[in-house]
Amino acid sequence: MILSAIIHKEDDMYVAECPEVGTVSQGSSIEEALANLKEATELYLEEFPIKDKKQLILTTTFGVYTQGDKIAKV
Repeated sequence: MILSAIIHKEDDMYVAECPEVGTVSQGSSIEEALANLKEATELYLEEFPIKDKKQLILTTTFGVYTQGDKIAKV
């Protein structure tokens, strides 16, 4: 099963989250955070298996304007 990971830095740690399952972990490097997330997700799925893979969350991206962005006038 291929899942997604969202990673961001908080202070001196990297936090990794799997949006499809809801598991979260951390590590002192990106690689460590991903490895910990993989382990946490595997343990979670052993206890709570996904019965219908069609129920997985669809992940996509979107853009927003901030004050510094130039907004095109139509």
